[in-house]
Amino acid sequence: MTSHSRINPWIVVWLFFLTLAVVMSARQSVSIMTAEWTESLGWSKTFIGTGQAVALIMVAIFSPVAGNLADRFGARAMLTAGLVIVATGLLIFTAWPIAGLYVAGYGLVGGVGFATANMHLTSTALAKIFDENRGLATGIGNSGATAGQFITVPLLTAGLAFFSWRIALVMVAMACLALAAVIWTVLKPSREDIEHQKKVIATEPLGDRLKFLLRSPTFHILYWSFFICGITTTGAIETHFLPYAAFCGFPPVPASGVYGLTMAINLGGMFLSGYLTDRVNRPLLLGTIYIVRSFSFIVLMYVGTSYEMLLLFAVVYGVFDYSTVPPTASLAASHLGLKIMGLAMGLISGGHALGGALGAFLGGYLFDLFARYTEMWWFAFATAVVAGLMVYAMRENREGALAT
Repeated sequence: MTSHSRINPWIVVWLFFLTLAVVMSARQSVSIMTAEWTESLGWSKTFIGTGQAVALIMVAIFSPVAGNLADRFGARAMLTAGLVIVATGLLIFTAWPIAGLYVAGYGLVGGVGFATANMHLTSTALAKIFDENRGLATGIGNSGATAGQFITVPLLTAGLAFFSWRIALVMVAMACLALAAVIWTVLKPSREDIEHQKKVIATEPLGDRLKFLLRSPTFHILYWSFFICGITTTGAIETHFLPYAAFCGFPPVPASGVYGLTMAINLGGMFLSGYLTDRVNRPLLLGTIYIVRSFSFIVLMYVGTSYEMLLLFAVVYGVFDYSTVPPTASLAASHLGLKIMGLAMGLISGGHALGGALGAFLGGYLFDLFARYTEMWWFAFATAVVAGLMVYAMRENREGALAT
C-alpha cells in the first residue's frame, strides 16, 4: 500500500466494487427491458440491439481516451464523470422515450459513460494504491462488474415488475449520481498524486506514450490476448449463450438460472485469480486461464439436451471468465509502468470491446450460415488457445517498469 493513501485502501476497493456493479446494471438494463419495449414502444429487437452496438462501439473508442485522461487527471475525476454521464444518458431517454433519444442517450452518451467508469480505470487506480496484495485488490474491486449481473440486475428486474421500466432506470441513474458524489468526496488526491499528475501533463506527450506502447511486445501480447478475451466472453457467451440454450431446447428460466450461476462462480473466480496473481508466475497463470477457458467450449458443444452438461459448462467457464482481469492489469503495471497504465489499460479494454463486437457478429453470422453454433464454439476454442500460447511467451518480471 502506498504511503500517501488517505483512507483505508480496502474501502476504495469496495467502493469500486459498488461502482462497477451499478454501471454494469445500467449496461445490462437494455437486455432486461427488451420485451417491455417491444410491446409498449413498438421497437424491434433489431433496433434495440442497434443501440447496444452503438454503446459497445463508443466503449471501444473512448476507453483509451478515458485511460489517457485518468493518467493526467486521476481516477477520481474520471470515475465521477463517468457515473454522471451514465446517469445523464439513462435520464435522457427515460424522460423522452423516443427512438432517436434511445440511441443518443443509451448508445452515444451512455457508451461514453460506460467507457469512463470501467474496469481499466479501477484497475489503474488500485495498482497505484496497492504495492502488496495488488492482484487481490484488483480481483475484488473489479468483481463488481460480474456482481452487477447477478445481484443488482435482479433488483432492476424487480423494479420493472413492481413499478415500471422508467422508474427502474431512474433508480439506477440515482444510484450512479449518489456514487459519483461519494467518489468525489472520498477519493481526494494527496499532494503526491497532484504533483505526479502535473508531471505527466508537463513531460509526457501522448504521442511519445503511444509510441512506447506500440513498440512494446508486452503491450501487443496483452492487447491481442484481451481482444480474444472479448471474443470468447462478451461476444460468444454474453451474446449467444442464452440463444444457444434455447436452440438446445432449454426453457428460459432454467437457462437463465445457469447463466446466473456462471456469473456467481465468476465472482469467486476473480477473487481466486487476484489472490494467485500476487503469488504465482503471472504469465503462466494468465495463459492457463485462457487454455482452460478454451476447453469449456468443448463442453458446450456436447451439451445437447443434458442440463447436467450445461451446469458443468457454467462451473468451468465461470471460474475462468473475468479472471483474466487481475493478471492482465498486474502485468500492465509491472511491464509497462504505472505512469502510463491508464492509457495502456484503456487501449487494452478497447481491444476487448472490439473483440466482443466481432464475436457477437460472428456468432450470429455463422449461425445464419450453418444453422448451428458449433462453428462459433470451435472458433472460440481456437482463439482462446492462441491467446494462452501468446501469454506463455511473456517473461515474469514483478519489478519491471513500475516506477516509470
